[in-house]
Amino acid sequence: MTAPFFPPTEKPRIIVEHPDFYVVHKPALWLTHAVRARVEVPDVLSYMQAATGESILAPPHRLDRETSGAQLLTRDTDAARKFFTLFKTHLVGKTYLAIVHGTPDWERRTLDAPLGELGLGGRNKIVIRQAVIPDGRPAITDFRVVGQRGGHSLIEAYPRSGRLHQIRAHLSHLGLPMVGDKIYGRDPDVFLEFMETGQTPELTARLGLARQALHAARIAFPWDGAQFSADIPLAADLQAYWDALPPPASKSFDIE
Repeated sequence: MTAPFFPPTEKPRIIVEHPDFYVVHKPALWLTHAVRARVEVPDVLSYMQAATGESILAPPHRLDRETSGAQLLTRDTDAARKFFTLFKTHLVGKTYLAIVHGTPDWERRTLDAPLGELGLGGRNKIVIRQAVIPDGRPAITDFRVVGQRGGHSLIEAYPRSGRLHQIRAHLSHLGLPMVGDKIYGRDPDVFLEFMETGQTPELTARLGLARQALHAARIAFPWDGAQFSADIPLAADLQAYWDALPPPASKSFDIE
């Protein structure tokens, strides 16, 4: 790999400082935590441990490298145990925003469709690609169209389950591939090209963005007898992409 990634220009920042945890805005192109890889990629956990001096910080969940938005970090072992239980019992709600190609004629839709590995063969050459398959694991995602512009839609997604690549795979199944998505986008061979060449300017131009257009916009959960929630506005690169699209002829569903 000659040019693996465009280096991220934005740094993580604290959105909420709670005695038990932080809510951090994870920029796109940052890992949640360090992993062993052929190239060095910055990670939120190491950065925040250094910035706060709190070596015990830990992530109770993980966002993909290309996804921006709300990332939790626990500040002590008690909080880590509490979040383990909250996630295990599905009491943490996460709402995402995605920019997709296509303009569905529905405003709200719930997709109940099992997901599993598509399997190598045919046009699929990617081992980890997920798809709706009969014997897959149960997966449910609620979708709401927030806006439509220039042949694109801004869609709010609320996954009720936590399957691998759930939102991206479900949107692809609905015929609404995510902008910038190298695995579930409009070109099934982009990911293999990316692995060979890295994130070249030419590849970014074809995809529209250097990363998938997915943003963790809201996280909510019960804490100390009350309901906690935190919201993070759409990341700047996604907002710029959206704003550059031509406005719709009709104001139906439009965020403006």
